[in-house]
Amino acid sequence: MLRLLNIRFVLKMLGYLLVLESHFMALTTGVAYFYQGYDAPYLLGCSIVTILIGFLFIGIGYKADNNITGKREGAITVSLTWLLFSFLGMMPYYVSGAIPSFTDAFFETMSGFTTTGASVLTNVEALPKGLLFWRSITQWQGGMGMIVLTLAILPLLGGGATQLLDAETTGVNHDKFLPRATSIAKRLWFLYVGLTSALFLLLWAGPMGFFDAVCHALTTMATGGYSTKQLSLEYYNSAYVDYVVSAFMLVGGINFALLYFLFKGNWRRFVKDEELKVFLIVIAVAVVVVASGLFVAGWTSDVEAGFRTALFHVIALITSTGFCTTDYVQWGPFFWYIFILLTLFCGCAGSTSGGMKMIRAIILGKSTANEFRKYSHPKAVMVVRINRQAISPETINKVIAFVVIYLSLVMGSSLLFSVFGVGFVESFSAAVSCMSNTGPALGSLGPSGTYAELPDTVKWLCSMLMMVGRLEIFTVLAILTPGFWK
Repeated sequence: MLRLLNIRFVLKMLGYLLVLESHFMALTTGVAYFYQGYDAPYLLGCSIVTILIGFLFIGIGYKADNNITGKREGAITVSLTWLLFSFLGMMPYYVSGAIPSFTDAFFETMSGFTTTGASVLTNVEALPKGLLFWRSITQWQGGMGMIVLTLAILPLLGGGATQLLDAETTGVNHDKFLPRATSIAKRLWFLYVGLTSALFLLLWAGPMGFFDAVCHALTTMATGGYSTKQLSLEYYNSAYVDYVVSAFMLVGGINFALLYFLFKGNWRRFVKDEELKVFLIVIAVAVVVVASGLFVAGWTSDVEAGFRTALFHVIALITSTGFCTTDYVQWGPFFWYIFILLTLFCGCAGSTSGGMKMIRAIILGKSTANEFRKYSHPKAVMVVRINRQAISPETINKVIAFVVIYLSLVMGSSLLFSVFGVGFVESFSAAVSCMSNTGPALGSLGPSGTYAELPDTVKWLCSMLMMVGRLEIFTVLAILTPGFWK
């Protein structure tokens, strides 16, 4: 039996999201007026336009049926949300003249909402406080997800809530901790806000002022990487800041369901999680290798400074945060190779980090090992288990398909970038960085550079890669298949 697409539900959901987003713009407007920036009236105007469009959509879809059972409405709603938010979210930059290029304004906004952190700005500190706060708040929203926030505040969707949550959350859901989507959303955001607040207080207690502490707390917990300084955290030259931010970037790369269990006192479930163990082991090995490499190559002779530099950048890259305290591009190809691998797989499922997720690497590794064992034991039944739970063949096949498509998009995009005159190192690293939502790449796109000089076509392609990577491929690409609309 054919089922028509519930367009009214999609419009109603988009309307609620836009009304909610207008409140974040209004908050940003208040910041702009407080600091008496020229951006205040532009932010106010954009906030009004956003809420009006939101009410229009709600009016059109007011009587929509919320109990959807298919995945189509969820995929379309989530994909349109990220596109619509990026187009409306770019307007404060564009209409105020802070970023006069339409392409650059969209790129900066998409990079914010997807927590990528890639920037076209060559002088971040020239932006007024309102727009700096807007950059940070877009990343904070994107870290946990706009859909998840709406489900937490507006539990009105019935059966549609689960479809929306599944379309936006990241990774393989091997460990769900609550049966209701709205209950999950509330607890995730409560934890997210609490951790952000704690980080703000710690940063404010250090060398950061109030405003900078707020902005960096927002972008750190989102594992986004936007900074109020052009030099990123190198500006502060503070061991205290490096260690505090490293700790919270690490937290941002952990499955928030596990963090919820930990704060509820169920520490056994936290420490026994297989994905978390592998995640921490990879970080420990990478830190030792990078720190040793820095000593051997003569980049440092100070044990503490070398360890701190290695720790910070390994965590920043494996959690796809993209903060930096030095230009690691200067270290050479050996370190580039390690960092590319860290960027590809990144953090845990259910975290705010990007990449393919560590859980997929584990499933892929165990499945591959089983194939080798079958040569010696052809009649044996080989089962892939995570946390003692069997992973279905369907899930394994989906993981393999995900990795193949992911790497194919990286390779195809880097080839396409090169057609427009972008160098090999920049093309490949930009494709990896944008798909993994990391931000800084290699070559001229490294920590000391920006994406400003890329051709406009490449910037639009990078923006789409950011969105596809943040929504984990299938949500976006499924819409492009003819069968989706039949």
